[in-house]
Amino acid sequence: MPLQFVLDNPSRVEIIGDTSYVTIQSRVVADSNDLAGFTVKTGSVAVTLKKDPVDVGRRHTPPVQTPRLRLKPKAPHSGYVDGAWWPHSADLTAELPDLLSVLSVRLGPIGRVIYNVNEWAKPPAKFATGGRTVRLDGYRLQPANTVEALGLNYNRIVLLVVSPRAEPDQAHAIMMTAAGPDNALTVDSLLKISAEEQETPV
Repeated sequence: MPLQFVLDNPSRVEIIGDTSYVTIQSRVVADSNDLAGFTVKTGSVAVTLKKDPVDVGRRHTPPVQTPRLRLKPKAPHSGYVDGAWWPHSADLTAELPDLLSVLSVRLGPIGRVIYNVNEWAKPPAKFATGGRTVRLDGYRLQPANTVEALGLNYNRIVLLVVSPRAEPDQAHAIMMTAAGPDNALTVDSLLKISAEEQETPV
């Protein structure tokens, strides 16, 4: 059964290698492997992606608003981060439900999120989303500009967090580079990338 997205903004599917990427206004937000199983209906433009047969039968709570997210392909962990996320605000509890609904496709049920306490408006210790209670742990020593999502199966995803105030072109360049399969740049190096310096995805 094909995967259908109905999105507010003009959208398209970009093919890179054997992966289809959903883009909104030329910004990659997710790929077909990570979003298999979702049906999102928030507007009038439909985009249909092929479902990954491995995920047939899996059900996930769809995001209300597709997060601005780019993940590395599924592979052994490499580099400092597994992808990049560009939230809309510094309100972690407002931003997390849509993000976790997408990450749960790869991680399964998510039980904990770790963040840098100096970078977000103070959230509660726990909050409910997708029918589960998720523990939120803020630490001053958590690497700056990152969040970690931990699944109940002990798998984790570490994301570079792009500032909500970033310019769209720079945010897009950072996200594309961070999600490159061979990217091993540090968080600081990734955040200094400009649109002109963007690495071409493989």
